[in-house]
Amino acid sequence: MSLNLHAVRAIYMFELHRTWRTLFQSIAAPVISTSLYFIVFGSAIGSQMTTIDGVSYGAFIIPGLTLLSILTESTSNGSFGIYLPRFTGTIYELLSAPVSVAEVLLGYVGAAATKSVILGSIILLTARLFVPYEIVHPVWAALFLVMIALTFSLFGFILGVWADGFEKLQIVPLLIITPLTFLGGTFYSIKMLPEFWQTVTLFNPIVYLVNGFRWAFYGKADVNAMVSFGMTALFMLACVAAITWIFKTGYRLRS
Repeated sequence: MSLNLHAVRAIYMFELHRTWRTLFQSIAAPVISTSLYFIVFGSAIGSQMTTIDGVSYGAFIIPGLTLLSILTESTSNGSFGIYLPRFTGTIYELLSAPVSVAEVLLGYVGAAATKSVILGSIILLTARLFVPYEIVHPVWAALFLVMIALTFSLFGFILGVWADGFEKLQIVPLLIITPLTFLGGTFYSIKMLPEFWQTVTLFNPIVYLVNGFRWAFYGKADVNAMVSFGMTALFMLACVAAITWIFKTGYRLRS
């Protein structure tokens, strides 16, 4: 069966245009808040700290801070995109339309991931105003950026289907993803922790994302880059499988 590109484009462009209608909330606010992190931790505190694995502290936190914004925004964009049609009832028009699961995902998740990649790129450019840095493996950095944005946009899509109220859309990003990101090596190397807590930290999935992205920047990380890549790919496939099941069973979509 051929892909209905017209349907994909319609969903994709509608979701993408919503970003420009809420430009401050979608782009400006995350960039400003991340810039404050760079000023406080990178320039002020970082100048008083020693290097980590030969990388200045200000540069060391760039991948983690970038992911902090990307994970939050990807999840929020992905969840709100599908929750709004459920809330307004227009989801039934989508379900009755001649579009497949793949086409719906390409539209909604593709738009959410695109917004996150744009946001991540702006944050990385903004970081140069505060901290000098170089990217050792730019292709891998781009690949990790896109994969992580796609993965958490898919996760956000699942969250948007599961949530039955606007408050539930914020529970997972605020109470789970953000704390796990802070505890996942955003501001420190897990090698600085006692041995017991190093082991515990490895059960935090965000550790693999942060370290994979950091390796692409500086060629050094606390976790093997291929392990990080594999964990990211595994999570993405799990999200795709969950969404396929959702559309197959109609979970929270037809009720």
